[in-house]
Amino acid sequence: MAARTVKFGDLKSLVGEEIGVSEWVEVTQDRVNEFADATGDHQWIHCDPERAKKESPFGGPIAHGYLTLSLLPHLMSQVWQVEDIMMGINYGVNKVRFPSPVPIGSRVRARVTLDSVDDIQGGIQCVATAVVEIEGQDKPACAAQTVSRMLGA
Repeated sequence: MAARTVKFGDLKSLVGEEIGVSEWVEVTQDRVNEFADATGDHQWIHCDPERAKKESPFGGPIAHGYLTLSLLPHLMSQVWQVEDIMMGINYGVNKVRFPSPVPIGSRVRARVTLDSVDDIQGGIQCVATAVVEIEGQDKPACAAQTVSRMLGA
């Protein structure tokens, strides 16, 4: 699925709309281990599959919540691309929740809605809600209200 292309000047007209849905991405044990190495978070519930199968209430290892959150730039780039900008940056996150764990081997995707677009000096600030869905589950893995800033070209 190709990312939706949006012109910088048209962003305000999309407020309130679902922008799109990303492709599915598999969350593998290798990905979880690499994230653990990068962050220093080697908690057994993520990195010790045998112990997690025996002792975890989830029946096996799960992804870090922050790993799920860190997938958003990749997933959201599959949802939309903005034309006519000089640059865009991640400015922050207003609210993040992790309603459901992501079991290793699951596939996740992001469903993105544009909440607001406000003028800032030299550009705009966009607030979007990204809901990270787990294939085959009703409850999402993550819901995050992201904030980005884009400077016009």
